[in-house]
Amino acid sequence: MKVFAIDPGTVQSGFVVFDSDKRQVIDSGVVENEELIRRSSWADCDIMVIENVASYGLAVGQTTFDTVIWIGRYIQYAVSNRIPYKKLFKKVDINPTLCFSNKAKDTNIRRAVLDMFEPTGGGKNPEIGTKSQPGPLFGVSSHAISALAVALTYCLQNGLIER
Repeated sequence: MKVFAIDPGTVQSGFVVFDSDKRQVIDSGVVENEELIRRSSWADCDIMVIENVASYGLAVGQTTFDTVIWIGRYIQYAVSNRIPYKKLFKKVDINPTLCFSNKAKDTNIRRAVLDMFEPTGGGKNPEIGTKSQPGPLFGVSSHAISALAVALTYCLQNGLIER
């Protein structure tokens, strides 16, 4: 199954296309939101999953509302193009699935994502690797890693992959 996952932002969003059958990242990046809507990566996917925002009782600012608007636009695009979306994941969904704890921070989530891939590349993070010795996650960085965490959460919770 090809999963299109998004880590939304106010101006730019991270995305990843993850093939659960091959357990492989097909496409990823951090791009302007308008570009992401026009990106052809969507066309091939079986499902879209997206990270949602939550305030947990704290005050939120304008940037949070701007991100929520983009989440709505992504869902609208998926629905208009008949791309199913199943779930909007919050950190409280991602943390226990990948890290077995709700207290996990972004660095813990990143490490958990890296640990799910073979360390076949070079450098200090062989899961990512180097240009001369790329690993399976070579080129996946920044908010695209967060998008991959969303994709992996969906796949684990739905029995598409195992640890």
